[in-house]
Amino acid sequence: MPRALLESAVPIRPRVRRPKRITKANRRPVRAKWPPAPARVRAILDGLEALYPDVDCELDRDTPFQLLCATILSAQCTDERVNKVTPELFRRFPDAARMAKARPAELEAIIRSTGFFRQKAKSLKATATLLVEQGGELPRTIAELTRLPGVARKTANVVRGEAFGLADGVVVDTHVTRLAGRLGLTRHKDPVKIEQDLMALLPREEWISFSHRLIRLGRTVCVARKPRCPECPLAVLCPRIGVKD
Repeated sequence: MPRALLESAVPIRPRVRRPKRITKANRRPVRAKWPPAPARVRAILDGLEALYPDVDCELDRDTPFQLLCATILSAQCTDERVNKVTPELFRRFPDAARMAKARPAELEAIIRSTGFFRQKAKSLKATATLLVEQGGELPRTIAELTRLPGVARKTANVVRGEAFGLADGVVVDTHVTRLAGRLGLTRHKDPVKIEQDLMALLPREEWISFSHRLIRLGRTVCVARKPRCPECPLAVLCPRIGVKD
């Protein structure tokens, strides 16, 4: 049989393109509508308020100075752990004047379990010393607070909000970072940019309480590894960005 006839007799199967396999490397992240609808943002705020009507910073303290110290210790550490060491810390060094005179080894021994204890001890003593030199009063502005050793913007926001009732921004910790992303309230991973997104979306009078409520939800329901979405009152409002099924 001539080759031309042979080739024409063999059916040519169309080439089927297999669907591309979706992997962690090539899958596209789910994105919520941006900016979020004001009605959805309002519903999230109302849901959080209904869930946690009375919220406060969970760090134990009696004075603004003690709040500052506890917040410094909370870096890379849980509030629960901080609250276990601060009773002894504040019993021996209740104010800036006494902490400024503390020996580094004394501070390190008390706060060791909070992690990074040597650097934290340096920050506590240096901050106390600087405050004493400046008259002993805790400054109130973000600029002045962030000049203190060991005090970044998050710590300054906590102190201003809790000690003085002043809101210059939104406290963004690991819980707020995670939940704001899952709820589609930010498009960023950087805390500064997340704070900017939240400040643009939320009423100023809710900046302080929003962080506390979101942190509480992140500790109890919307946990990092296995969020309990079926139990979450905000589930119907949440696009679950980044949550694996």
